[in-house]
Amino acid sequence: MTNAPAARRDIPDATVARLPVYLRVLRALSGRGVYVVSSEELADAAGVRSSGLRKDLSYLGSYGVRGVGYDVERLSEEITRELGLQGDFAVAIVGMGNLGRALADYRGFATRGFSVRWLIDTDPELTGSTIAGLTVVDFDGFRPGPDEAVIGVLATPPASAQEAADSLVERGVRSILNFASEPLDLPDSVAVRKVDLATELQILAFHDQRTRPEPEPLPDPFAEVTS
Repeated sequence: MTNAPAARRDIPDATVARLPVYLRVLRALSGRGVYVVSSEELADAAGVRSSGLRKDLSYLGSYGVRGVGYDVERLSEEITRELGLQGDFAVAIVGMGNLGRALADYRGFATRGFSVRWLIDTDPELTGSTIAGLTVVDFDGFRPGPDEAVIGVLATPPASAQEAADSLVERGVRSILNFASEPLDLPDSVAVRKVDLATELQILAFHDQRTRPEPEPLPDPFAEVTS
């Protein structure tokens, strides 16, 4: 396999969105002691077509070995490097309601290269309390280092999302994951990903009803009864 420098490649957003899926599958394979995987096997586990997977990985400069496949460990390292996950990313969660508390307690962040370092809330009754081993602070207590990469996670009520996002941006945050339903008006230099749980549930409902048998039509109470 060859690997071109990441800075020289322009990777489509759709491909970037699939790289974490490939990485998750590769890490699971590595955990089972698998050292080499074919494109067909990797694509099947990731839920994509093998041709699409090969095209995605070609943006990384990874072409595998014909008739053999991909080195699991090396491909994992290439995707990790491409996603910028060589070291832990700091995470600041804003809003300590039920969702914020659940996110703060989520242990999966640490295994994916993310470290929750700040829990933020403007409610005086919450600031100073301890949640998931961290002390809740207000925005005045959120002081990331000048060169520290921080991802902000908005778990606030919709009405508070814009103000919270503005406060994060003022303090140097350039990447925000938005769980609030309200769209955000932020500078183009800020990357925003929206997580709309209601929309995802509606999509699942669509797929669920398509797999169900058609219901029997109700009898017409006005139909003429014939003998």
